[in-house]
Amino acid sequence: MTEIADAHVKIYFRLDIGEDDWPPTSVESLWAVDLGDGQVRLDNVPFFVRGVACGDVVTVRPDDEGQLWAGEIVRRSENCTVRLIVTRDGGSAAARQAVLRAFDRLGVEGEGIERFGMVALDVPPAADLGKVRKLLDHGVAEEWWHMEEGCVTDEWCALDGS
Repeated sequence: MTEIADAHVKIYFRLDIGEDDWPPTSVESLWAVDLGDGQVRLDNVPFFVRGVACGDVVTVRPDDEGQLWAGEIVRRSENCTVRLIVTRDGGSAAARQAVLRAFDRLGVEGEGIERFGMVALDVPPAADLGKVRKLLDHGVAEEWWHMEEGCVTDEWCALDGS
């Protein structure tokens, strides 16, 4: 994610809350770069929105109060969004930071939030997807975290758990 500057705007996504009360909110906001002509490029990793990744270009439409609401995806970034609920050490700040450092070594950036002990990872296409997937699967097997694939590419799916 880049530094938040004047070209950045908040984009809002409506979420459907499931029977299991997840996600825990009906709206998530993301930072995005305003590209003009009603389009933005997402500039942070979603914690709850499914089907989008950092770098995706989406249409936006303002409501009566000027808030920008996400519309259709115009262009995919080819990044993947993977979310973890860190269970190691109760999802402590130190545990979340250790997870972020481990994935950073593989070229994967991310963000953590204290609530729910979550980490959201932005997996770029240039990362070694096999190594990233291996670490993710290892962490699940060791019960260090629970994993959700929020937005994945065909290349990611082709790994088939290897």
